[in-house]
Amino acid sequence: MAMRGRAPNRAAPYTRAKPAKADPDAPSATQTFELNKAYGQHLLKNPAILDAIIEKAGIKSTDTVLEIGPGTGNLTMKMLPLAKKVIAIEIDPRMVAELQKRVAGTPWRNKLEIIFGDCIKVDFPYFDICVANTPYQVSSPLTFKLLAHRPQFRHALLMFQREFALRLVAQPGDPLYCRLSINTQLLAKVSHVMKVGKNNFRPPPKVESSIVRIKPLSPPPPVNFVEWDGLARLTFSRKNKTMGGIFKKDSVIEMLTTNYKTFLSLNNKPVPDPMPNMKEKVLGILKENGFSEWRSNK
Repeated sequence: MAMRGRAPNRAAPYTRAKPAKADPDAPSATQTFELNKAYGQHLLKNPAILDAIIEKAGIKSTDTVLEIGPGTGNLTMKMLPLAKKVIAIEIDPRMVAELQKRVAGTPWRNKLEIIFGDCIKVDFPYFDICVANTPYQVSSPLTFKLLAHRPQFRHALLMFQREFALRLVAQPGDPLYCRLSINTQLLAKVSHVMKVGKNNFRPPPKVESSIVRIKPLSPPPPVNFVEWDGLARLTFSRKNKTMGGIFKKDSVIEMLTTNYKTFLSLNNKPVPDPMPNMKEKVLGILKENGFSEWRSNK
C-alpha cells in the first residue's frame, strides 16, 4: 500500500471499541469516530447500496479507480478485489489510519494508494473511473475539476445531495435548469442513477441523496469554457428575462464593449475608431437568429 501526502496524526482523539476479528468485507467496526462536520462526513453503511454502486460502476480488472472521501473504507474494500488499483483521497488523518489498518494483512494491500489531502487542492493522478461519496460542500468545484482533468476518464459515479443531482440532469424548461446544468451538459453526458435515502448513512444527513453518472464527451467541445461560463453566468443571473431584455441593458453593453477592446488588444488588433454600436450589433445578432424572446431556463 502506497501513501502520499503529509503523514496523518495518529494521536487524533477517537474512541476504541472492543477488539474484533478482522473481516475485510464487513463495514469497519473497530473504531467509533466523532465525525467531523466541517468535512461533511456521512459514512455510507447500507451493504445493499454499496453493492449497487459497485455494480453501476462497471469496474474492470484493468481499471485504476479514483475514490474521493473513502472514509473508513466500506466501499474501498469492495472495489479492491475488482480493480487493478484504487487511489483514495482522504482529508481526515483518522480515516487514513483506519483505512491503512483495514487493508493491512489482506491480499489487496498493494493495490491501494492513499493520497492524504484536500481533493480540491491536490493534483489528480491518472484514473479510469472515479467513485465518490462526495462531501456536499465541494460538489460543484469537484464536478468541474473532474471535467477539466486530462486525460479524460471513462466515467464518474458520484453521490450528491438530491437537489444538486437533479440540477445536474435538468433539461430546458425544468424549473431546476440552471447554469450548473448547461455547463455540465456542455462537457459531459449526465444521468441520474439511483436515489439514496438519508437513513443509509451514519449519521443521517439532513437531506436526501442521489447517485449521478458523469461521462465526459470525447472529444470535448471546441469551446473556450471561461468565455462560455461568463455568458452562462450573465444569462442565468436573470433567467426569467428574455435574451433581448438582458443584452439591451447599458451595464451589459458596457461590459461587452470593454471585453471586445481587451480581446482586440490581446490579439494585437487595432481598436476601431469609431467603435461600432455594440447594442445594435448584439441585438441584431439575437434577432437574426431568433433568440430575442428566448429565456435561459426555457
